[in-house]
Amino acid sequence: MSHVGTAASSEARQVESDLQLSSLCHTSLMSRSQPGVARDLAELILGYGMILVVLWTPEHLQRILSPIALVATLLVVLARCQSHGGQTHDGQGQAGPTDDELGLGWRGLIPSLWILPVAIGLAVVGVLIARRLGTLHPLYKGDFTHVAGYVLWTTYQQFLLQDYFMARLMRVLSSEAAAVVVAGVLFAAAHLPNLALTAATLVWGVVSCALFRRYRNLYALGLAHGILGLCFAVCVPDALHHHLRVGLGYLHYNAIRPAH
Repeated sequence: MSHVGTAASSEARQVESDLQLSSLCHTSLMSRSQPGVARDLAELILGYGMILVVLWTPEHLQRILSPIALVATLLVVLARCQSHGGQTHDGQGQAGPTDDELGLGWRGLIPSLWILPVAIGLAVVGVLIARRLGTLHPLYKGDFTHVAGYVLWTTYQQFLLQDYFMARLMRVLSSEAAAVVVAGVLFAAAHLPNLALTAATLVWGVVSCALFRRYRNLYALGLAHGILGLCFAVCVPDALHHHLRVGLGYLHYNAIRPAH
């Protein structure tokens, strides 16, 4: 009888020990994951906050704050890249993203090239419809420098959308679909109060995020964004999109009326 009691007591102690070990492991995992989530949330708030501050400040301040915000967000992304191939500063051994994972390599480029003819086709259809409706008009600035600069800017927008915001949303949110939708909503909301542009960028934001998740390449997306943006600029009346301005610039826009 005493042997049975001893065995039962030993088994109870073993179960208790296993439970304590499981609790310690769970606590350890939580302690490792929480700082990562907190960092992602902080970077999301910081990045989006800087963008909103720039968009809602007067134009003369934007010229100073815009480069600062762009460099700051770029440095945040690069800070994660520096941990690739080794341990992070917290010693957890988490590797940072590679060029291919950032969409800056060759992976996925060829399979994603179909996006460009589709974008061109949509642009042609948009121009034909706008011509028929009588809304087709020249670009506000149609020189090569302005157009090339705009395409570079749309490519950088895709970099921010995919590599800064969606990358962090993928880690914060439990659903990939939710991360894609939230990233698209944030992208569109940054274009307020330009309602026409906000609606267009909501669709493109969600679509481009989904395409990036499939092909993992930014080049076709950046060019397609530029093509569709230029089409939007010439097909939708300036009275609605105010030369594609957003934030405070949209509210301060004054249309240039032709002389009679």
